[in-house]
Amino acid sequence: MTAAPEPQDPKEHGPTDTQPNSVAGGRRTGPWRRPGPQQVPAPGPQGVWRAQGDGFGAAKALPSRMSVRLRLTLLYGLLFFMAGALLLFVVAVLVANILSNVQVIGLGIVTQEQAEALQRQFVEQTMQQLVGRSLVALAGVGIITLVLGWFVADRALSPLQRVTATARRLSESTLHERIALKGPEDEIKELADTFDAMLERLGEAFDSQRRFVANASHELRTPLAINRTLLEVALGDPEVSDDLRTVGRTLLATNARHERLIEGLLLLARSERELTTRSPVDLADVASAVLEHSGRREHDNEVAVHRELTSGVALGDPVLLEHLVSNLVENAIKHNEDDGGLWIRTGLLDGYATVQVENTGPVVPAYEVERLFEPFRRLNADRVESAKGAGLGLSIVRSVVLAHRGAVYAAPRPGGGLIVTVRLPPG
Repeated sequence: MTAAPEPQDPKEHGPTDTQPNSVAGGRRTGPWRRPGPQQVPAPGPQGVWRAQGDGFGAAKALPSRMSVRLRLTLLYGLLFFMAGALLLFVVAVLVANILSNVQVIGLGIVTQEQAEALQRQFVEQTMQQLVGRSLVALAGVGIITLVLGWFVADRALSPLQRVTATARRLSESTLHERIALKGPEDEIKELADTFDAMLERLGEAFDSQRRFVANASHELRTPLAINRTLLEVALGDPEVSDDLRTVGRTLLATNARHERLIEGLLLLARSERELTTRSPVDLADVASAVLEHSGRREHDNEVAVHRELTSGVALGDPVLLEHLVSNLVENAIKHNEDDGGLWIRTGLLDGYATVQVENTGPVVPAYEVERLFEPFRRLNADRVESAKGAGLGLSIVRSVVLAHRGAVYAAPRPGGGLIVTVRLPPG
């Protein structure tokens, strides 16, 4: 593997950001490759998950949907206006009945007909003023009721909002969180307690699965190490025939592949746990260390590495972040072509610490990209070249990104190869 300090012409390997390749205030201004389809939800401010239109697991508000809070407010207002209208009708009937029994006395009234006409006029004028002013009062109080109903509905739904916020924030690495709703033993608290119990069961199931993977991997490492030692000792014997030597080397290669598989399973089980260590980590330093270590190793193909490293500080586990970058680089080298190219970029992009690895190689169909992040998945379900890896590289990358509440994007590279972009909350 060789290294080249300057990148090739961006036009040779697809479109990039239109801004020039420069650094301003520690932020890279180009040439980032545009991120492809998102594989996990993008991080929001202060590590909070942000809903994305192309992410999964994010509740997306529909423009035509009416919220429960608005429906409750309208219901409160409708009930108030119906009760007010009924009360106004009853009062009007009672007042009209009372006024009909009132005797009207006036000067100049001689006949009974004049007295009755004056009484009817008095009742009509009084009722008109009573109904008109009552309607105005009902409208004013109704508006106040709608405003109060809006705040009362928000108060009543606040426990549900807490449940929703917790559900959105949860992932496999944060199942230890609980709502722990306090208050009266009503339906909302029962819902929150049921949700907490479900989280408890899910957490136990995930922990059991991880312990099984870790324990099984540990148990399998010992016999594989013994097999490797016995094969190496046997191959060291000068009297071994050529046929047995060929078989021994084949078994050593198979044993090495199984060891890599077990190491990958151990790392995958570890990366899916809740982070216990969080510290500021500069992705440029991590990438430099990974490239230096990778340059000392032997590879099956020669790949020209183009470094575009600027400072991008993320908050997370340094060991897991090193494994993340290492898996991206090793994956880009293994699935590359001879005399191919590899571009690794670090820095700040849209406020997030970002690392991007781009490599040449075989053409990757767009519909195959998402499958590559599943465990033991390879391009076109290829198992003929399974010796290149265990199929856990990108799965480990996704697990580490999830543990850090970041986002990973992948897209086919024009002309062949893959572009993987990882964004992490800044440190």
